[in-house]
Amino acid sequence: MPEIDAGRLTAALQDRYAKIDVVERTGSTNADLRKAVDEGAADRTVLLAEEQTAGVGRRARSWSSPKGGLYLSVALRPGVPFAALGSLSVVAGLAVRAAAASVGVDAALKWPNDVLAGGAKCAGILAEAVAGDDPSIVLGIGLNVLPLGDVQPGPGGLPATSLAERGATNTDRTDVAVALLTEFADLERRWRLADGDLPEAGLLGDYRAHCATLGQDVEVQLPDGSALTGRAADIDAAGQLQVDVAGGQRHTVFAGDVVHVRPA
Repeated sequence: MPEIDAGRLTAALQDRYAKIDVVERTGSTNADLRKAVDEGAADRTVLLAEEQTAGVGRRARSWSSPKGGLYLSVALRPGVPFAALGSLSVVAGLAVRAAAASVGVDAALKWPNDVLAGGAKCAGILAEAVAGDDPSIVLGIGLNVLPLGDVQPGPGGLPATSLAERGATNTDRTDVAVALLTEFADLERRWRLADGDLPEAGLLGDYRAHCATLGQDVEVQLPDGSALTGRAADIDAAGQLQVDVAGGQRHTVFAGDVVHVRPA
């Protein structure tokens, strides 16, 4: 299995990122990078691992990553309003989709934080805001690149897939990482210049166009054990899901309050 080429990554991305570290193995790139933020990591610092043994997802879910993917986190201090930081997941989803398209894989976005190829999950995203005098956000992305083998569905019940299994024309993980991080840097710059405003950055329409959740009848499972069932009608300006339920009412569902979103 080819290793990720840290030197080639740094050379290709040096005008977009302050620092890029590649490690062979880690518990969680997000946890490691959050610690680095506390210790003063620079804006646009990237940590990428060959393998994660205790990856962390939404609602503190943990997993061991299959080998052959990209497991990376980016530390950002974008200077946007704190309330806008969570919308960075929308930016990341668009970047992952574009990276997949660059190797010939048509991907779709599943709200709030998954990327699908052929109806199966090929990537997950986690954005963790860190409050303080200079608020920051650690954005984690896990993208399956090489064939997975026998990988069981995760907590959301979706089957897993990879770019290779969906017919990718290039599965060199360094090339895919360059494509992903280049696209993310360019989209994040648009988002940052718009002060974290997705419509102003011209990103909300793109997300809506590629969001497979919209138009579906869905069941949204909530932390208290209840469920909200209705039609996924829209994504609002903050990147939250709007669900139309019986009686004509529209509910806004916040990503941090969701356990699972499944077809109804």
